[in-house]
Amino acid sequence: MITGTGTGVGKTVTVAAIAALALDQGQRVAVLKPAQTGVEDGEPGDLDDVVRLAGRVTTVELRRYPDPLSPEAAARRSGIPPVTPSDIAKAATELDADHDLVLVEGAGGLLVRFDAAGSTLADVAWSLGAVLVVVAEAGLGTLNATALTAEVATRRGLNVAGVVIGSWPAEPDLAMVSNLEDLPVAAGGLLLGALPAGAGGVPREEFLAHARGGLSPWFGGEFDPECFAGSASAQK
Repeated sequence: MITGTGTGVGKTVTVAAIAALALDQGQRVAVLKPAQTGVEDGEPGDLDDVVRLAGRVTTVELRRYPDPLSPEAAARRSGIPPVTPSDIAKAATELDADHDLVLVEGAGGLLVRFDAAGSTLADVAWSLGAVLVVVAEAGLGTLNATALTAEVATRRGLNVAGVVIGSWPAEPDLAMVSNLEDLPVAAGGLLLGALPAGAGGVPREEFLAHARGGLSPWFGGEFDPECFAGSASAQK
């Protein structure tokens, strides 16, 4: 399960990077997007970006809502049925039967609601026993959002593997450099990567190189948090 501390933090690029490394290792990869919001029928969505960046992965989108709202609010406004945890769990389980890796990308943060019953990605992660990866921003304010996400996940019995910085700028400020040390503490897990800003706009071959350099060996990459932090500190 890939969740974020909010919207626009780099979840889709992170999913694509994990998928790209797994494909490069010869794995069969599937990416499940339970709810795509803010996209009309026929328009490219997050899964199209994953395929463009990572390559030939199996993709499944369960619901698509035109309004750029939470899945619950978008479903209510559109009249399209909401997606439920059982829908998501069923799709993930079916994909798991013939794939080596199944990645589930949430919408927004961990507690964004899918339906009027208050179902969230946290419920799905718990029901599947899935490992949770948190994608966070680099700069000021990210520690609180990351800590809140991790605390909720831990209280609900979820396994938080660690945190990935979804977009790392070429010229980080002091807060960003300091956060390299503090983010793993806030997340209660490892710093599993930092993907360069703009990685989602490069060709596939270049993206694979970014994925390899920006993600931990835990995903099949080469990212070393200590070396990265040392290099970033030297810029300040």
